[in-house]
Amino acid sequence: MSYTTLLTHLENNILTITINRPDKLNALNRDVFTDLSNVVDEIENTAEIKSAIIIGSGTKAFVAGADITEFNSLNLEEAKALSKRGQDIFFKIENCGKPIIACVNGFALGGGCELAMSCHFRLASDNAKFGQPEVNLGLIPGYGGTQRLAQLIGKGRAIELLISANMIDANSALNYGLVNYVTTQEELLPKAIAILTNINTKAPIAIANCIKTTNAIFDETKNGFEEEINAFGNCFETLDMKEGTTAFLEKRKAVFVGK
Repeated sequence: MSYTTLLTHLENNILTITINRPDKLNALNRDVFTDLSNVVDEIENTAEIKSAIIIGSGTKAFVAGADITEFNSLNLEEAKALSKRGQDIFFKIENCGKPIIACVNGFALGGGCELAMSCHFRLASDNAKFGQPEVNLGLIPGYGGTQRLAQLIGKGRAIELLISANMIDANSALNYGLVNYVTTQEELLPKAIAILTNINTKAPIAIANCIKTTNAIFDETKNGFEEEINAFGNCFETLDMKEGTTAFLEKRKAVFVGK
């Protein structure tokens, strides 16, 4: 599939997605949102893709924010519709049954920080900067940032960052639990690929259920423990469970087929 604002590369079952607006520091606009929505569909519907990475083009920015030029003419209802669309697309990323991780190479501000937080987890290069500076514009995050930031780093730290508009560096993000690893820029993609190469050897249905049941913690319409009971039971109906347990007993490496 071809995209207007994204570059994609599939190798060894890992789809690398590069947001490609370097002249705008990869800022999110309507076209980026459309492409992100479509690429998640591609991930879900393509058997050859087992996992994915999202990264920004260049060395300065993952995504430096939203494209503010699109904000100037919005009225109340249009602004709410823009927020809803962004949230819906980031929910698609968060709830994708295949792992999608963010490689944050530079600035992840505003909508860029929100995009990174919607991924299943995050790696950062040592020049990364994270922040939600919307109050500088008389705004607040609109794509789930207030919710996910508090979930990931705790209420107190989240509110401080939200109302101060301060940025934090990669090591602070690691300390806060916002990212899992910090690397050099050169090692960022290789580290992500190594992690996903290992994950891709595991049972795909079990991976999808881990994502689903963990996300249920933050969904007030669901009982996460009930979701876990059901998912655990459903795993017993899969060929992968039978293969995994048999391989364990036979002391060999399991070969999973995603069924």
